Parts: sequence; C-alpha cells; structure tokens
Amino acid sequence: MLGSTRLTYAQVDAAASQVANLLTSRGIRPGDRVALSCPNLPYFPVVYYGILKAGAIVVPLNVLLKGREIAYHLNDAEAKAYFCFEGTPDLPMGTEGFAAAQLAANCANFFLITADPQAASPIDGAQTLGQALAGQPATADAALTEETDTAVILYTSGTTGQPKGAELSHANLVFNALTCNRLFGSLPAQHDRHLITLPLFHSFGSTVQMNAGFAVGSTLVLLPRFNAQQAVELLLTEKITFFAGVPTMYWGLLGALAEGADVAEIARNLRVAVSGGASLPVEIMKRFKAAFGVQILEGYGLSETSPVATFSDPERDPRPGSIGVPIWGVEVKLVDPEWKTIDGTDEVGEIAIRGHNIMKGYFNRPEATAEVMRDGWFRTGDLARRDEDGFYYIVDRAKDMIIRGGFNVYPREIEEFLVTHPGISLAAVIGVPHESLGEEIKAFVIRNEGTEVTEAEIISWCQQNMAAYKYPREVEFVAALPMTATGKILKRELAGR
Repeated sequence: MLGSTRLTYAQVDAAASQVANLLTSRGIRPGDRVALSCPNLPYFPVVYYGILKAGAIVVPLNVLLKGREIAYHLNDAEAKAYFCFEGTPDLPMGTEGFAAAQLAANCANFFLITADPQAASPIDGAQTLGQALAGQPATADAALTEETDTAVILYTSGTTGQPKGAELSHANLVFNALTCNRLFGSLPAQHDRHLITLPLFHSFGSTVQMNAGFAVGSTLVLLPRFNAQQAVELLLTEKITFFAGVPTMYWGLLGALAEGADVAEIARNLRVAVSGGASLPVEIMKRFKAAFGVQILEGYGLSETSPVATFSDPERDPRPGSIGVPIWGVEVKLVDPEWKTIDGTDEVGEIAIRGHNIMKGYFNRPEATAEVMRDGWFRTGDLARRDEDGFYYIVDRAKDMIIRGGFNVYPREIEEFLVTHPGISLAAVIGVPHESLGEEIKAFVIRNEGTEVTEAEIISWCQQNMAAYKYPREVEFVAALPMTATGKILKRELAGR
C-alpha cells in the first residue's frame, strides 16, 4: 500500500502476470536480464515479480543514477529490456533512463512507468507501461527455473572501480527470506505490518521486507523516500509492527520525536526493529529502546550474501554493538590477508562467509570473483572480532581503517564515542593525508540543535578519553553528511573535501 492505494495479493499477482506476458510477447526468454529503476511504489513489486514469473533475471538499479551510469549498467548486464519510472522534475529518472537505453547495445525494449497508468507518455518515442500492458492477460504460468538459476543481479556500490553485478540465485533469495521470517517470528497468523523506507532496489529492503513479507502475507506500507517525520506518522497511523532501517534512519526517527508524536501508541504496536547496512552506534540503540521499549536487533550482510549472514540470536539476549551470530545454514570465520583462519578471542580479522546465501559470482567477471571467493568462502572486506561466546562485532571496513604513524585506528570506535557527547548528534571519521604520520584523524560532526560545542572542546574531550594515537586532531562541523540512497554515509565524498 502507498497512501490511499491499497492492493491485494491477488491484484499484485494479476498485474505481475501481465508484465510476464508482456515480456514473453517481446521475445524475452528465461535467463535474459531485465533492468528496473523504480522507487518504493507498488509498481516495484509488480514488475519485479513479473520479471521473475517470465523466468528472466531482475537487475534493480539505484534510482539516483544518471544517464551515463545507467547505460553502463544496462550494457554490463546485457539487459534486453528496461522498466523505468518517470520520476519528478527534481529527479527526471525517465528522461535519464530513456536516453541511456538508446546507448545500450542489447536493450531493445524500454517501458516508461508513469505515476498515472492511463497517462500519455511525457517522452517522445517512449512507450508507457500502461500502453504496453493493454490487452495482456492477467494470468500466467510461471516459467520453470532451477533453484540454482540466477534470479537477481545486484550491483555493488562501486566504491572501488566500476560496479560489479552479484548474481543471486532463486535458492539464495528464498532461503534468506525464510530464514529472516524464522528469526523475526514472522508467521501468516502474526500478520505483520511493515513500513518499508529502505529502497527496494537494495538487497536489505527487497529480501528482509519485500520477499520475506510476501512469503507470509504481511501488509507492506511503502514510503518512496525516507522522511523522518512522515515515517513517524506512518508508524502511528498504519499501526506498524515491523520497522527495518539503516542507522541514519534510526537517528532521524529519534530526532523527529521532538515534534510531539504519540510515542506510547507507536510502542504498543511496534514488535520488531531491525538494523543493518552499517554499524549502529550503541548510543542510538539505547535511546531507541528508551523511547519505544524495543531492542533494535542488528544483522549483517552484503549484496553478495543475499544479504543476511549474521543476526541477533532470537534465543539469547541481544548484545548491543554485536552483529550477532551466523544464521541457519551459514558459516562465518575471520581470516588474515592470506586467508589463514584467525581463531583467537577478540582478535581482529576479515569476515569470510560460506553457505546457502553466497552469490554465484560477479556477472561476467571471473577474475573479480576469484579475488573474493575460495573453496566456497567469500571474503567481505569487513573487519571484525569474535567474543568467547561466538558473537561477532564489526570493527570497521578494511578500506576505512586509518593507519596513523604505524598504528591501526578504526573510525567506528571513534564515531561511537563521539555520539555520546551531549553536544554531538552524528559523526563520521576519516583519515586525511599527513606528511609525517601517513594519515591524520579527522571528524565531521553534526551538532545537536541548540548546542555550541567547539572544535577545541571536542578535541580536548577526546584527548582525555582516548589513547594519543586515536583521538581526532581535526574537527569540522557540518549541517549534514553525504549519504547514499540507502542511508550509508559516503566517506569517500568527505575525503574529497
């Protein structure tokens, strides 16, 4: 549902069948790639499941991509068809997408998704989805596929080099969705009501909420773009029982409570709160539990792991700051740069994962696949430690680690500490070049409203509470931090300042 639009599962299935019949009529065959650019609108699940029903492979694209970037993805995935939402004047997705499709070698079919399915095409030469679906039957038998066949290709963010497409099989996605429901205690009789603010083009939103929600007949309430105040209103009016988000979303929700929301009523309905996508500061977790009485459960995973790999153990008390333990059917270990296993308690190593959730590989990139895969194990690029009870704790991204004067410094540790200061709302820490030390530590800080904490005060406070090699020597106050469409802080943009 979105606003006043309410669709039953039967209606979604009928519309998805029309999409499947459309693709078949245009020569799309099982195994062909079909791209989709669409925000959190009812069109997304309709087209997504329609593509799968035709036996084709879904290639969800970030809605913020520009024409040149879209063309790269279409060509790299060898997409034969592309569904693209028209967008808004501020985000002209349709215009960018149509131009990109003309540059893609294999993309012979472009369908413009219009907000009003009856509307004429606002782009010359672009056929609307409404026009294309006219006359298509509302029933279709799903194409037969193997469980090991690719279902979705998810492109990585491309923080290093060009984005790569992780091939996820039907089994990858089904096992992950069903395992999520077991972890959350989600059953058809439970009838959860999800608020989906996570972008559905991202694995977190599509697996943990859309696929898992569809599996048990949950109500899915869509929010096209995260807005903290709107999210709080929907938590209340739609009696939401299940919320999932990245840490910056939880930070936003807590800030929006100052507007006078009925927190007690929201807390009466809210059953599950899940965080992933980045490490959640313990301070935010404490504040959320104090406000809503719900313990945020942390999970961990990547696009390459479908995405969930570890999660808070539902049978044991959650440990704030921990990403939990491996989910059913999945193994996790820590390795050094040479793939040697690190067994010691609280020793830091790179997370490696093996199990039913691991991607088949990067599409058409055997060398890149070989770099991260060995004997079924996938190395993640994330650094972690494991306690004596087997709980894992993210230390940092391997690429984010700062080496200052020969000492390893983990930005997350400093960020966790900074947000405990009463004058600091949010912080991000990076390493900046330094002539003699190699790297120096710099913090970008958003002040709490009404506070006047200074750079010198923060540095002095950190100096009193941290080892000399750890505390930031530079502090820059900012009104906002650059973020991806999924709410992750873009540290590479901060490094360019």
